[in-house]
Order: sequence, then structure tokens, then C-alpha cells
Amino acid sequence: MTSRDRYLATLLFREPDRVPLSPGAGRKSTRQAWHEQGLPRWIDTAEEITEYAYRASGGREPLPPSGEDFPLDSRMIPRFEEKVLERGERTQIVRDWKGNVCEIGADFDVTYLRTAVDFVTRRWIRCPVETRADWRDMARRYDPADPARLASDALERAGRLRFRDWPVKLSVNGPFWQLREWLGFEKLCMMFYDDPGFVREMVRFWEDFVAALLERAFGLFVPDEVYLSEDMAFKGFSMISPAMAREFLLPTYRRWGRLVREAGVPVFSMDSDGFIGELIPIWMEAGINVVDPIEVAAGNDIADFRARFAKGIAFRGGVDKRAIAKGGAALEAEMARLLPVIRGGGYVPGCDHGVPPDVPWGHFVKYVGMLARATGWL
Repeated sequence: MTSRDRYLATLLFREPDRVPLSPGAGRKSTRQAWHEQGLPRWIDTAEEITEYAYRASGGREPLPPSGEDFPLDSRMIPRFEEKVLERGERTQIVRDWKGNVCEIGADFDVTYLRTAVDFVTRRWIRCPVETRADWRDMARRYDPADPARLASDALERAGRLRFRDWPVKLSVNGPFWQLREWLGFEKLCMMFYDDPGFVREMVRFWEDFVAALLERAFGLFVPDEVYLSEDMAFKGFSMISPAMAREFLLPTYRRWGRLVREAGVPVFSMDSDGFIGELIPIWMEAGINVVDPIEVAAGNDIADFRARFAKGIAFRGGVDKRAIAKGGAALEAEMARLLPVIRGGGYVPGCDHGVPPDVPWGHFVKYVGMLARATGWL
């Protein structure tokens, strides 16, 4: 099987020759720690690290590499100028490309807020949409027809990808995630009560924008997956009630789900940290058929989810990062807990979020070896 065939067969409850080996990736601080603990310094990408750990565990067969993707830019255009507004001895106040003003440690720079370079704690001071005038300025930055939203070689790239051996996904933000970026978490949650009409207006705007963007992309290229980033749950509960999610968000998910299915995209997936048990049924109604990262510390029990939802939804992630950090008996117990779900299909196991720096390199190698055996690579 190609890696694309294997990926789809696993998530669609078919019969893969083995399950994709996807242990998870560490961010900058994790990689720095691992380089001090024995990982060669020239090994630094997630693919290289997985391959090296797999080889160190006795793996002999080369792992399939990822290939070319199909870029789709759903971010604001133009973006805000990244700027340091005030410097202190230990912290600094900065503006990121989204227009947020926040306080971060003096050891970081603004680029850490552009991508997930590392785990960065921040204090929010101002979000970009505080007034109706702010909203009008923000809305003009999202033109789905902007030529910059697709690569300049999109048509040629689509042709090259037609007979690809690897899975390709398109990623967009869900409505809750996007409104939180505009308004800030607290203000968004209050507005569901104080100004629901404004929330609906912004949700519908984002729904229309993403729908137009997906239709434009699907006219050139059909990916294997459309991936929504939503992050709408705490430890133990969702950030808004399931009733609110159903009222305000489900119509958007349903519309996008119809577009995904009509285009022939087999995987429609959802990413949310926190406890998602009360949200999964709502997502399933929209045709979402894969979720991640299934954070164990938030109360997610993947075995219980499989019993409740059967083959209605597949999973990625779900390996407790705390057990990987502890190693030994804790890691062995964690892998034993997950083995029946792996064998039942519809599950690509991996760390239940970014691998933190408290996971020692030796434990990560041991974990990759155990995961390789559980998924058929050893």
C-alpha cells in the first residue's frame, strides 16, 4: 500500500496493511532538550526524528516520506505588521500578524506568535475586533477571490498531485476558533449572550468565506482531507454548551460538510483540545468523520468513545503525553490500554498534542518502538 492508501484505509475502517506510524512531533524546546540527550543535532524535522527513533528501535524498512502539498491561504490579507510595542526586563508587549496585542517573555520574539515554534505563554491585552468599525476593517481582509490565496502554480501543482502516493489535506479554521482570534476568548463567550446577532453575522461571514475558498480549491484539486481547527473545550467541558454549539456552529459545519462530500473528499476532520465527548455527536451530524488529538488529561477516554460511537468516527492522537514522559510501566500500561482500539481500526495513534520537553529522548525512542510494534512496522 502507498502511504495515502494506508492512511485512508485506516481512518475509513477498511483493511490497511499496517497503521500509519505517527508518534507526534516536538516543538523547539523539546528538540533542543533531545539534542542534549543524544539526538544528533542534524536531525531536526518531525519526519527525520520519527525515522531516527524508529531505526533506533530496530526498524529496517524505510518510512514513507510526505510529499508536495496544495497550499490554501485562509488567513487575513493584508496582515498586521508584527511589532514590539514595549520592552521590559522580563517581558515585552508585542503586536502579532493577527492584530492581537499581548505580553510575552523577553526570551521570545514576535515570530513565535506566527507559527507554533514552541510553547509560549502570553497575556492578552487587546484583540483586533472591539468595535463595529474594527469588524468592517477585519472583514475587508478576507476576500476569497484574492489570487494570493492559492499558489501561483496551483493548476500545475494539481496536475502533479493527481497520482500522488501520500495524503494531502486542506486546513481551515472553524467558526469558533476564528471568532476567538478576532474577539478574544472572554469577549466571544460573553457575546453569545449579550449580542448573539453579531455572533451570527460573523459566523455567517466566515462560513461564506470558507465555502467560497473551498469551492475555488475544489475546482482545481480534490484533497484527501479537509481539516478544521476549532479548539473549543476545556478540561472536562466544552467552552460553550453543546446547545450553543448546535445552534450557532452546526449549520456552518453542515454546509461545509456538504461541499466536502460533493467534491469527493473522503476525510472531513476536526481538531479540538480539551474534553470533546459532548461535542463529537454534534460534529458527526455534520459528516465529520475524524477527530484529534484526544487529550487524555482532559478526560477523553478513547476506548469509551469507540464503544459509544462505534465506526461513526475515527481518531488520531490519544496517547497520554504524561505516560510517555514517565516511561516504564506507565508507558506500557498506556499502550496496552490503546491496543484494542488500534486493532479495531479507525485509529492512528500518536501523542495527544505536541510532545512536551519533559519527555526524555530515551523515553520517546522507547515509545516509538512500542508504537511501531502496535501498528505493524516492527
